[in-house]
Amino acid sequence: MSYSDKAALRGEPGYVWRSGQDRRLTMIRKWASLSGTILDNGCGLGTYLQSFAPYNQIRFGLEIEHDRAVKAIQTANGIVEGVGETLPFARGSFDFVLSNEVIEHVADDALYAAEMVRVLKPQGRIIIFCPNRWYPVEQHGIFWRGKYKFGNIPLVNYLPDPIRSKLAPHVRVYTAHSLRRLFRDLPVELIHHSRIFGGYDNIEGRWPRFGKWLKKFLYLVERTPLSMFGISHLIVIEKTEL
Repeated sequence: MSYSDKAALRGEPGYVWRSGQDRRLTMIRKWASLSGTILDNGCGLGTYLQSFAPYNQIRFGLEIEHDRAVKAIQTANGIVEGVGETLPFARGSFDFVLSNEVIEHVADDALYAAEMVRVLKPQGRIIIFCPNRWYPVEQHGIFWRGKYKFGNIPLVNYLPDPIRSKLAPHVRVYTAHSLRRLFRDLPVELIHHSRIFGGYDNIEGRWPRFGKWLKKFLYLVERTPLSMFGISHLIVIEKTEL
């Protein structure tokens, strides 16, 4: 599989830790305890597992790509190669499961969601970050005339489903309803659901003054109905029974 094919199918893992990741870590710490057993379900290079180290020494990751899994080994107690639809862990194994921009790439997102619930302990929590349908830019590129075009493509997600599915068959985007529906028949309670904007570190790096203003403005927008245009959903799920 070529680099571009992998990027289209799996997305890009986090290579560096910047303010956007630091902000998400703050959100994770707000909504979940990091003192119990942790699973990063689609851990990439292990950047979040590494960030959890000061809070917890019992950390596991699952990653489908061999080269990424090898690099992530040093960040956790164990990294398992596999897919999220068939987690190789016993029922009730974890206190916290993270899925950071992964569910949109899996083959069966309903089964992926059910497996996270299965391996979670009662009162344990799942935190999911995933793409919002109403963000004005598709960040995963598109297929145009049979070839993958990498990059940020505006307005693709506003197209009708049949057209969007032809342009971006490799990645899903979620409305609030479609995301919550994945957990509707599972033994869980919805604790929190919001939409958030990104870190925009590249913009801040190139135009520092404008970038800082943009982030400040958009983080204020998160508190308004205009948050519906945020880049990602943040959803927090708690398991109610074993």
